[in-house]
Amino acid sequence: MAKHYRWREAAGEGVQHLVLDRSPGQISAEGMIVAGGEAPFAARFRLLMDSRWRTRRLSVAVLGNPVVMVLLADGKGGWTDAEGAELPDLAGVQDVDLGATPFTNTLPIRRLRTAVGKSVDIDTAYVNLPSMTVSRDAQRYTRLEERLWRYESRDGDFTRDITVDEDGVVVSYPGLFERV
Repeated sequence: MAKHYRWREAAGEGVQHLVLDRSPGQISAEGMIVAGGEAPFAARFRLLMDSRWRTRRLSVAVLGNPVVMVLLADGKGGWTDAEGAELPDLAGVQDVDLGATPFTNTLPIRRLRTAVGKSVDIDTAYVNLPSMTVSRDAQRYTRLEERLWRYESRDGDFTRDITVDEDGVVVSYPGLFERV
C-alpha cells in the first residue's frame, strides 16, 4: 500500500509531496518538489529501488526544462545514463542523493541497518537541482539512537542530526526540512 509524505522547507516557502509504494521486489518513490528561496524551482522525480533499498533508476525533470535526467544503476555499483553510456565517476556507488529532498537520506538509512553507536562511510550519486548535474559525494551516517542519525559531509563541514520515523523516513532535518 502506498504511503504519502509531505515536507516543508524550514526557512522558506518550499513544499514537497512524495508517494512511497512497495511491491514484491521493488520500492518506488514518486515526488514533486516546489523549492522556495532566492532561486525557486519545481521538479518531479521517480526513484526505483530494489527490495534492499538499492537505487536502480532515477528520472528527474525540472519544470521549464525539456531535459529529463535518467540514471540507471545495476545494484552492484555500476551506473549508466539513459542511452547506456557508463558513468565511471559513480563506480561503486549504491545510493542516489537528490539534494533538494530529505527523502533520499532514507535510502542509506534503510539499506545500511547500522547498529546504534556505529558509523558508515558511503559515496552517493549526488544530483544537484535545478541544474541536474550529478557528482560523487562522500558522506557519513552515524546512528546515534534508534530514530536519530547524524549525517556528515566527508568533503565539507556540513553536519545535521536527522530524526526518522519507524520506517526510516525523515521526519526532521533541522534548518532544512520538517515533515508536515
